[in-house]
This record gives sequence, C-alpha cells and structure tokens, in this order.
Amino acid sequence: MFTVTVRDHVMIAHSFRGEVFGPAQRLHGATFVVDATFTREELDADNIVVDIGRATDQLGEVLAGLNYRNLDEEPEFAGVNTSTEFLAKVIADRIADRVHEGALGASARGLNGLRVALHESHVAWAGYERAL
Repeated sequence: MFTVTVRDHVMIAHSFRGEVFGPAQRLHGATFVVDATFTREELDADNIVVDIGRATDQLGEVLAGLNYRNLDEEPEFAGVNTSTEFLAKVIADRIADRVHEGALGASARGLNGLRVALHESHVAWAGYERAL
C-alpha cells in the first residue's frame, strides 16, 4: 500500500458534557496538528499517490471551516461532544467529499483510503480511517 501524508493545524474552542471529561467540561481551547494520509494500492500514471499540493490545499480549506471557531456555537455541532475522535471523522468525511468531487484531480479517483489523525500533543492523538 502506498501512502502520502499532508499536515496542517487547526485551533478551536469547545466544551464537553459528561463527568468523564472532568475540567474539560468548561470552555477551553485546543490546537491540533492534523495529518491526512491518502492510500492507494498502485501508483497513478505519474507514479504518485496524490498531488501533494492539491491535498495540502484541500486539507487547509477543510480546516479553515473550523479554525478559530467555538464549536459550541456552531449549529452543526449543537448538542455534540466534539471529541478529538469525532473531529477526525468530520475532517475525513469533508476531505472525502472533495476527493469525490474531483478537487484533488482525476487521478485521485484511484485512492482507496484516507486516515486523519488529530494530534493533541506530542504524546496523544486520535484518528479516523475510512475507505474512499
């Protein structure tokens, strides 16, 4: 399996409901380093997995929709615990939509998987993996 990973970051504010979250139940900020890894079994005609520039641009555009936002105030997240795991899926699904719309180029149709990891720190991260 071949892979290409691009990286960016996003800064959000949010709070959680539930005793399991302890002090994180209060409004707090988080800065995530975000990795998006694209996979395919065979390289395309240009011997690449995906155009790195396009992948980087699309990750940045997806993250721009979340950056510097208080997720507690976003209607689409009303009543949702926007955990790291949950946000990894949101980001992966939004990137996948862009792949299917052609935003990463025609050869990206040969991609078969996508993994998104949100690094909370140098010692903890969570992610989501999906088929394309």
